[in-house]
Amino acid sequence: MKPLPPDFYMRDVDLVARDLIGTTLQIDGVGGVIVETESYDMADPASHSFAGRTPRNAAMFGPVGHAYVYRIYGLHHCLNIVCGEPGSAVLIRAIEPLYGIERIRARRGLAMRERDLCAGPGRLCEALEIDLALDGVSLSAPPFEMAERSETPPIVAGPRIGITRGAERMRRFGWKGSPWLSRPFPKNHTAMQQY
Repeated sequence: MKPLPPDFYMRDVDLVARDLIGTTLQIDGVGGVIVETESYDMADPASHSFAGRTPRNAAMFGPVGHAYVYRIYGLHHCLNIVCGEPGSAVLIRAIEPLYGIERIRARRGLAMRERDLCAGPGRLCEALEIDLALDGVSLSAPPFEMAERSETPPIVAGPRIGITRGAERMRRFGWKGSPWLSRPFPKNHTAMQQY
């Protein structure tokens, strides 16, 4: 697999979020193909960077192509990739698990349905053992491995999940029809875009 070039992340956050669909994410050899993302930037009221830099969101203002990891509800971690404009990042919402399935099952539960192993940002981080120790770490070096997609998948966009501000923005991107999504996209075509 060919690694993603560092300048891949230097672009507009919406383009990066869309173009990450179909790429491969691995951490210490565990991971799979990204099937769902969401984009955020400083002008977005739903973004952690909307009110400016804080100790919690400092990675969003740091080097491009690095991880921004935060904890949500005091329980789960979420992985984001810092993009070109300061304060912009892509949330990785779901992957199709392909590598290190045995380790993923051990971390997530042996009896769990395979489609639920990495469907959702918290589940994904538990499966790949992503925590605050990876906040600010480069995705171009171990333990991360990011690889180009082998095909251009059909991509759809719709409203993001679990937010109240900026909820009307179509900044959630996904592999159309993928069974590995955290949640299906709306069937109402006025609430969805195709690329």
